[in-house]
Amino acid sequence: MVTLQEAPSVTAPARRPRRKGDGRAAALYLAPAGILLAALLAYPIYQLVLISFYDYGQPQAAGNAPLVFLGFANYADLLSQAQFWTVLGKTVGFAAACVVGSLVVGTGLAVLASRVRSLPRMLLFLAALGAWSTPAIAGSYVWLFLFDTDFGLVNEVLSGLGLPFEHHSWTFGTLGAFGLVAAEVIWCSFPFVLVTMYAGIKGVPDEVLEAASLDGASAWRTTWTIVLPMVRPLLMIATVQSIIWDFKVFTQIYVMTNGGGVAGRNLVLNVYAYQQAFAGQEYGLGSAIGVVMTLLLLSVTGLYVRTQRRSAAWL
Repeated sequence: MVTLQEAPSVTAPARRPRRKGDGRAAALYLAPAGILLAALLAYPIYQLVLISFYDYGQPQAAGNAPLVFLGFANYADLLSQAQFWTVLGKTVGFAAACVVGSLVVGTGLAVLASRVRSLPRMLLFLAALGAWSTPAIAGSYVWLFLFDTDFGLVNEVLSGLGLPFEHHSWTFGTLGAFGLVAAEVIWCSFPFVLVTMYAGIKGVPDEVLEAASLDGASAWRTTWTIVLPMVRPLLMIATVQSIIWDFKVFTQIYVMTNGGGVAGRNLVLNVYAYQQAFAGQEYGLGSAIGVVMTLLLLSVTGLYVRTQRRSAAWL
């Protein structure tokens, strides 16, 4: 009589205990970068916070008037302005559109790059790195030239196809201007997502993909149910990093909408802070906007650090 023996239980491998010198070694490795960041950021942030508590305008900056301590009056004034909340909402919506667009384009091209031959993949990466390395101000002017009202190539092509785009202004309307700037931001941001997600996709074991193919899974189902869940930590890192970058966009908005659009319809927080501080000579109020932005980005950075720790544990 054949008896079935109970299979031995399989337990997860024990985590390697942390040695006493690990924390000290990590601190020594991070010390140079930490000292450099502190030297470059600590004093400017201190001055930003300090100025935000004062009535600080052009007379105070020139030394022709005394400083008046206001406490949190600048913050109260800022939070009571309807324009601030409008600009904050536009900034969040604009950043969300840029992040989603960058993730969709970058991830889609990463999947494509993992399935094509070496020559098309090399050309794709060269084109992506060209967009990545283009300075923001140069890229903004190139896009403005392409979408120019009278001489733009896009209007000529669309008009040649019989569409009503002759002398069409892409930067006059609020949604049109935001859409044009978002397209330029996505164009120069998707290469980071492309490279990150391609590295994650290539790290998926071939045995898993072969097993899915043998089970009859289509390429789309394999990508959606197997590849993307396995690269989720990298996708989260790319998402948070894109949020940080797109939330503080300045150059593209300022250049392509001529300082925030007609009557400030395309303002984001960075451009709004610039207008208040330099155009309006309200340095205290502009500093308060900068502090609020810093706090918002620090909260996102905290999420980014947690994501990195989880990714390290996953790897």
